[in-house]
Amino acid sequence: MDTANPDDDNPGAQHPDGLWVGRAGPADWAALADIDSVAVAGDAARRDSVRRWCAEETVLVARDASGPLGYAVLEYGFFEQGFVSMLMVAPGARRRGVGARLLAAVEAACAAEKLFTSTNASNHPMQLLLRRSGWLPAGLLHGLDEGDPELFYRSTRLRPRAGAGPGA
Repeated sequence: MDTANPDDDNPGAQHPDGLWVGRAGPADWAALADIDSVAVAGDAARRDSVRRWCAEETVLVARDASGPLGYAVLEYGFFEQGFVSMLMVAPGARRRGVGARLLAAVEAACAAEKLFTSTNASNHPMQLLLRRSGWLPAGLLHGLDEGDPELFYRSTRLRPRAGAGPGA
């Protein structure tokens, strides 16, 4: 994991509270699956997804001295824009700023002009995190999870980079 540059806009930067966010590599998947409440509950598909995301190096992980506390997956398959397809914080690390730090790191790392994410209408903690982090509602989709619509959000803090884009 990249931790060399202490610049606040660098996803590998360490914060004064001892929490730092950096890129996860292929070898990190098992530790991340171990903090993922869905994977821990026995969801083999989630474990496979965590392994794939780490192999593709699309994961930013938040760590402190105790180990990983959460992770976010940044992909570019959503209309060639940035998309946070997963944000997971270990149950014991929730409500400590880990999710907000991961969102900020994803915003700093995103190479696209726009950045989106989504969550179920029933996921009130995620909706609150997104609102507190300055994300705006961007749409609603019915039919993914029956009876629980998907709410889409857009980051307002993304700074477009000249000449930057997916694969640049």
